[in-house]
Amino acid sequence: MIIEKKFLSKIKDFGLNSYESKVWVALLSRGVSTAGELSDIANVPRSRSYDVLESLEKKGFVVMKLGKPIKYIAVPPTEVIERVKKRIKQQSDEDQKIIDDLKESQILQELNQLHSTGIETQDPSELTGSVRGRENIYTHLEYQFKTAKESVILATTEEGIIRKSKELIRQIKKASNRDVKITIVAPFSPKNQESKEELSKYVTTKNTSNQNSRFCVVDGQQSTVFLTDDKQTHPNYDLAVWMNSKYFADNLLSTV
Repeated sequence: MIIEKKFLSKIKDFGLNSYESKVWVALLSRGVSTAGELSDIANVPRSRSYDVLESLEKKGFVVMKLGKPIKYIAVPPTEVIERVKKRIKQQSDEDQKIIDDLKESQILQELNQLHSTGIETQDPSELTGSVRGRENIYTHLEYQFKTAKESVILATTEEGIIRKSKELIRQIKKASNRDVKITIVAPFSPKNQESKEELSKYVTTKNTSNQNSRFCVVDGQQSTVFLTDDKQTHPNYDLAVWMNSKYFADNLLSTV
C-alpha cells in the first residue's frame, strides 16, 4: 500500500508518529486486520507492529477484536477526532493544575528568591538580551506590563498603536487597575483614533507628529527598544533589545 508522504504528515496532526500513522491508515483501508497483515500493508517491521497497535489502542484509534488470531478493528475517524479532543483537553487541564499548584508552592518562592538575589549581584551590562519576532516581543512586553510597579512609558508608531491596543490591552488594563501610571507616546491620527479612544480609558496619551521610535520603559529602570522599522520589516524579523539600566532608561526618556 503506497501512501503519499504529504498525506502521512497530515495524519501526524492526530498526535501519531510515523509508524502509527502508517498502521492506522492501513487498518482504515481494511476495517479489520491482523498485526501481520498490517505490517505487510503498511511496510512497518513486524517486530514493531504489535507495539504500534498497542499504542494505537491506548490512544483510542483501534479496538482489539477477541478471538484467535488476534485482529484489530479501526475506530471511525470522526470518533477518533472526538477522542483526541477529549485527551488533549484532559492533558491541558492536568498541565494547568500542575502550573497552578506551582504558583502557590514553596519552591516557586525559593526560585524567585534565587532569581532576585542573582539579579542584584549582576552588572547592568550583563542584564541585556535580544528578542526576535514581533509575537515574541509582544509576549515580552506583556511580561513587562505585568511586573510594572509604578510607571510604563510606551513609545510607538502610527501603525504600532493599533497593533499594541489589540495585543497588550489586557495587561494594560491590569496594570492600570494596580495604579501603574501608563503613558503612550505616538503620532495619533484619524487612522488610529479608535485605538486611542480605547486606550485612553486606562492610559495618558501624548501626541507627537514626528514620533517614529519604538520603545518601552518600565519603572524608569527596564527598557525594551525596537531596532527595526515596522514599515520595512516583516513581523517575523522584528528585533528588540532589553536592558536593565536606569542610566539608559533616563536618557531614553529624555527624548520624549
